[in-house]
Amino acid sequence: MMHSAASKTAVAGRELRRGVGSMTARAMSGVPSWATLDPDSLSGSKPCKLENLVDGSWKGTNEYMNVPDPMNGEDFIQMPATKGSELDEFKNSLRKVPKSGVHNPLKNPDRYNMWGEISFKAARALHDPEVEDFFIKCIQRTMPKHRAQALAEVHVSRTFLKNFSGDGVRFMARGFTVSGDHNGQESRGYRWPYGPVAIIAPFNFPLEIPVLQLMGALYMGNKPVIKGSPQTSMVLEQYVRLLIDCGMPPEALDLLHADGPETQEVVTDTPVRMTQFTGSSGVATRLLQATTGKVKVEDAGFDWKVVGPDVKDKKDIEYVAWQCDQDAYAISGQKCSAQSMLFCHENAAEAGLFDQMAKLAERRNLEDLSIGPVMSWSTQRIMEHKERVLSIPGAKVLFGGEELENHTIYEKYGAVQPTAIFVPLDSMLSSEENFEIASTELFGPFQIVTTYSDKDVDRILEACERVPHHLTAAVVSNDPAFQHKMLANTVNGTTYHGIRARTTGAPANHWFGPAGNPNGAGIGTPEAIRLVWSCHREIIQDNLIPSDWNTPSEAT
Repeated sequence: MMHSAASKTAVAGRELRRGVGSMTARAMSGVPSWATLDPDSLSGSKPCKLENLVDGSWKGTNEYMNVPDPMNGEDFIQMPATKGSELDEFKNSLRKVPKSGVHNPLKNPDRYNMWGEISFKAARALHDPEVEDFFIKCIQRTMPKHRAQALAEVHVSRTFLKNFSGDGVRFMARGFTVSGDHNGQESRGYRWPYGPVAIIAPFNFPLEIPVLQLMGALYMGNKPVIKGSPQTSMVLEQYVRLLIDCGMPPEALDLLHADGPETQEVVTDTPVRMTQFTGSSGVATRLLQATTGKVKVEDAGFDWKVVGPDVKDKKDIEYVAWQCDQDAYAISGQKCSAQSMLFCHENAAEAGLFDQMAKLAERRNLEDLSIGPVMSWSTQRIMEHKERVLSIPGAKVLFGGEELENHTIYEKYGAVQPTAIFVPLDSMLSSEENFEIASTELFGPFQIVTTYSDKDVDRILEACERVPHHLTAAVVSNDPAFQHKMLANTVNGTTYHGIRARTTGAPANHWFGPAGNPNGAGIGTPEAIRLVWSCHREIIQDNLIPSDWNTPSEAT
């Protein structure tokens, strides 16, 4: 199960280098004119060298970090190891930015139109089959995932850019007015930029998440310094080069290739007034402390799904099983919205939901990258966590739980089968230690499943209450009373309900982000951009003195 023969692994590596990744991929005729690398030819013998963008200029560094190919461990990217005095240029660039931003509703408003035009051109570029294919291949080379998943990143980014083309940027910055107490007085509310800001982007969506957060920062009048994950920053750099080709002034943003401590130094030694971070809760906590709370966070998500009592028909079971497989194991489970815990009503379990899930997981393989490297957990660490979970009384492996066979995945990454471990609800909730083990987010193809009966619904809510992070959730039921009880007593920021409910979903048409956290960051919508990348400013006009006004006779 899930084991690929050595020959298949070798073929997969060759296909990935050619940018194939699936039988439906077409051959690439070339690279875009603005691109500085060819993802087809990247290898240990022919690596690419990345550059920083600072104060409008592309620059190298004295030292470089070697980035390994996730599929075989070869060093195939040389990333600037920016440090020491090389950070000064970034600090000075950010110090030039006023608190009122590069533009705002009263200053340089023509830039709203400029960004609308740039967004239009960038969206049109991503419609070009050559450009689309280029980014798909760049994503697959750095964060191996099925071609359909990489294509979805390009599509979401393109849709986002289309949404904010033309007057979309200007409308997003719309304010409001409130009448005053007397003639000549009026209160006006504005969305105001922060000025110098920072973005720290994750590895799992190397195009989509940086694009959405970066453009939101720029739209609202900020100047960002953006730092991508070392494993995948190649993709981000190529997107910045596309923006410049679409008319973006090079000095509009700074692109920093660096390690974590150096990035924190740039953020804390400059007047950066807000940092948007997507990644682990541990790093988020350190950033919050280092910046005295000036961080908007889209961090870890131990995301739950509850399958309701009405899910028992064959067609329902087949669909729900397919969605569970997608939610838990697409991109090898490396989504902050991945299904981490499944509460399954005994009706659905008796109807064969777990068996259907096992059959679907069996189809995943390295050849088409429907299962692939786990970039933040080693195989050893995953297996150690599996044993911890199995130490809970009554826990057992439903399927998976073993290392992939005959693979060449980089040794520091994980290579495991899609895994589901059953933990009895009573055992899970019997102690804080057991619940802590069961609710540990493993950023990979790994989920906890349990069953419950009608009398256990309040205990399911107790478990949801105890989960520390509240990003996404799913209530898989068409029963209005069951839906209402679950929705009314939980807080997850992005929650789906209905028979087609999921935990994962691209934020092209809805808010995506956590709830219950005052530092929470959203993504994808005008509301998310306003919340994260602007603050409220009130300006009160009061300019008419009444003709019959006289100085009061007494002080008050």
